[in-house]
Amino acid sequence: FALSGFLGVATSFDIGLSTKCVVIPKEMGMCHKIGYSEMRLPNLMGHTSMAEVILKSTTWQHLVHTNCHPHLRTFLCSLLAPICLDTFIHPCRSMCVAVRESCAPVLTCHGHPWPDTLDCDRFPADEDMCLASLTKENNYLHKVLPKPACQACPAVEEFFTHKRVLEGFCDNNFAVKVKLSKKRTVFGDLGYNIECQVEFITQSSLLLYETQNMIQQWLLINENCTQRMTPTHRPVVYLLVGNIEEGTISVNQVYRWQRRDSQLALASQKWKYHKCL
Repeated sequence: FALSGFLGVATSFDIGLSTKCVVIPKEMGMCHKIGYSEMRLPNLMGHTSMAEVILKSTTWQHLVHTNCHPHLRTFLCSLLAPICLDTFIHPCRSMCVAVRESCAPVLTCHGHPWPDTLDCDRFPADEDMCLASLTKENNYLHKVLPKPACQACPAVEEFFTHKRVLEGFCDNNFAVKVKLSKKRTVFGDLGYNIECQVEFITQSSLLLYETQNMIQQWLLINENCTQRMTPTHRPVVYLLVGNIEEGTISVNQVYRWQRRDSQLALASQKWKYHKCL
């Protein structure tokens, strides 16, 4: 995704500059449903026009969709669309560090460094008045899910027998059928329609919808794979087979699921009764 517009040096911003309250525009969907509906302009990144704010916010949409950190939207919107109070509330340094640790590897996977404009040292320490992350005491309420790994794209297999597929199932612990197609977003850049159906998962602590969400994240993070699997705008179906180990989800095999080929359907049916060696 295109972060080039955000990677330059931030405009020096005078906090005493006259600001106004404006409604967060509909084009900034990532900053809706965050607890407030009006923002200050200029914002904390020094953007002075709404057109500029919208343009800069679109460069982050793709990263937001990867769900790389639960506070990413809060962090970004506190800078791009700061809440309309008597004073500016910056994100705390600890929030920036937490978001950076989770999301910088995703940017690296897409060929971008963590932007200098979001250097965490520029944000206030937690003892100052600032926007903090959830306290550690509340963390136990949130289930920690495995994170998709940034990885080399497995080769797409188009010719195989159901016996070989079953061997692959035995070596892994999930299989998810995905339907992929390209789409144009409202801003004209490239996006994807992703539908997931879990065929099996042997990590019993995970629910079906959690696995679906993790595979969607994997496809967004490993966009080099997703691009390769969507050569046209027509929907294409694949079976993604992989492992969840030590908190990391990785895809090890990708099978093209073609209507005329019943081998994958046969493997899925036989798997219910299959005994691995």
